[in-house]
Parts: sequence; C-alpha cells; structure tokens
Amino acid sequence: MDDEIRMLAGRSVLVCAEDGPVIAGEADALDLMSRLWGLEGQEVEWVAVPVGRLSDAFLDLKTGLLGAVVQKFVNYRLRLAVVGDVTAQVAASKALRDYVHEANLGAHVRFAPNLAELELGLTDKRRS
Repeated sequence: MDDEIRMLAGRSVLVCAEDGPVIAGEADALDLMSRLWGLEGQEVEWVAVPVGRLSDAFLDLKTGLLGAVVQKFVNYRLRLAVVGDVTAQVAASKALRDYVHEANLGAHVRFAPNLAELELGLTDKRRS
C-alpha cells in the first residue's frame, strides 16, 4: 500500500504506508511533511504514521526525538498520529505511559492501536 489520504471522522488524514522510510530524526519528519506540499487541493490535518516506521529511539523520551518531531508538526500546523501497538514501550516507561495518556487528551498528537481507534478518537470534538 502507498501513502494515501483518507477522511477519518470528517478530517483529512495522510495514512502512511507500513513500508515507507523510517523516521529517525527531525529531517525525516520534514521529508514526510514536504510530500504534503505537492498535493494540490488537499488540506491534510493529520499524518498517521505506523509505529513500524519509527526508529527505536523515537519512543525513548530520553532521546528527545519524539518531542522534536512533534514540535515540527505543530510548527507546520499538522497533527501527528502514531498508529500501532506501543504496549511494550509504554509498559517499560512510566514517562512514556504518561506522555501517551496526556497526548491522547490533547489536540496535536494521538496514539492509537489501529485506524479504527484513531477515527474514534478524532470524533471527540473537544480534542480534535
């Protein structure tokens, strides 16, 4: 599957393919976002990235990578959704568990086990 734009809960979401480039740094996130600028007539609000496309360091809060990438998304007025199972990472880190919980209460970052759950989360108007 290629990256594709889908409507989820009335929002335009770039759903990234499972087998695309890994996000291992801020430059990789910018490369992903730059693909959106060439999509004429498409106003994407969210970018849904499979957890398999994230480097091992991404969910290790000590590296600062997650925060730096989220800040890039915010700067460019995009929202980031991490889609997939992060159970093991969350179980290994109280800080990450707290981050995921707080992110899912906010409006800029979401963690969801699959696209169906992401869509349910996007239906909450207070957080989207």
